[in-house]
Amino acid sequence: MALLQEDFPALKVIKLEQNYRSTSRILKAANSVIDNNPHVFLKKLWSEHGMGEMIRVVRCKTEEHETERIAHDIINQKISKGRSFKDFAVLYRGNHQSRLLEIKLQAYQIPYKVSGGSSFFGKAEIKDVMGYLRLMINPDDDNAFLRVVNTPRREIGPSTLEKLGQYAHLRECSMFNACDELGLESQLKLRQYANLQRFSCWVEETRENILRNDAVAGIKQMLRDVDYEQWLQEQSSSTKMAEKRMENVWQLIASIERMLEKSDDGDVGEVISKLVLLDMLEQQEEEDDSDRVQLMTLHASKGLEYPFVFLMGLEEEILPHRSSIEEDNIEEERRLMYVGITRAKQELTFTLSAKRRMYGEDFETSPSRFLDEIDADDLVWEGRGDAKPREETQALGQAHLANIRALLD
Repeated sequence: MALLQEDFPALKVIKLEQNYRSTSRILKAANSVIDNNPHVFLKKLWSEHGMGEMIRVVRCKTEEHETERIAHDIINQKISKGRSFKDFAVLYRGNHQSRLLEIKLQAYQIPYKVSGGSSFFGKAEIKDVMGYLRLMINPDDDNAFLRVVNTPRREIGPSTLEKLGQYAHLRECSMFNACDELGLESQLKLRQYANLQRFSCWVEETRENILRNDAVAGIKQMLRDVDYEQWLQEQSSSTKMAEKRMENVWQLIASIERMLEKSDDGDVGEVISKLVLLDMLEQQEEEDDSDRVQLMTLHASKGLEYPFVFLMGLEEEILPHRSSIEEDNIEEERRLMYVGITRAKQELTFTLSAKRRMYGEDFETSPSRFLDEIDADDLVWEGRGDAKPREETQALGQAHLANIRALLD
């Protein structure tokens, strides 16, 4: 643009500054942020929609608390204000931020759609691990058996599985149980039968370990037994991609661990069954695109708009991203922040976590510098130590219960 002006000194610049989407307060915040980037031509968005609601900044104790708060706010607004799920969008800097959020939304039975990427339970590595876990709690699950029997490869080929399936059908039993029947040996070559026997014995031992002992330790041992991390290395386009996929697996295991801690009896079978149910509900929701919360990265959100937007992870090294800080390239991160802010039409909420768990340890975080670039008079903070009076908290709780009762009546 600068060169264009030099080449054509008489160039007339026409600025399209009126915004027909957002409230004036949201645009004011966006302008305040992007003003910190250098500009050839200054541009100030404005709107005729009035100032609108204050912008909320919700500081949470942990990343799990952050996702729980988002899910709770959405369901509360759905109940108390009659809003549709499709009017909500949750934006984030990187896809990894959606893992815990998806599990939390499913726990609240909030339908959602991941745009510009696959859902957490839709990822191949999660399907693999869930396949193993389904087989551990239900050996009669033929779909789970077929998912994992050769993942990683165990030299149990299509012809072996075809003969096993035919035999199981004749015997009216599951494919896993058929592996232990003496009659199967006559249907297979010695090596084929030995491979199935080896897999069957390993599954029984692993089931016993998971269901009778420390479940989480048993699941981790299961993954080590099959050398799943090496399998991902072989199946991924790069080492970095393999590491990201393994991070998804650890996130699933961490979720199982949290669910076990919260359960009354620590029944791992019940926890895995609940995850299987959540997976099934997600598959059903994929067929119904009518009313679902939209989840997407800031990059994928460009050109879209939603009445109510949550922008999560407003912390240093997330937004702005760590690599951009190290490369001193904050301008692009600031443009992403601008994009995120201007996706909101009516209400905007920023969320951040005081602590995040990385590499098995908790690390304290710092609020994003972009929050300091917004006029403090346009922000209302929650969770920063300014606790609400007890009476107000009780009144809000009673009102929430009344809304739920009204919905059920």
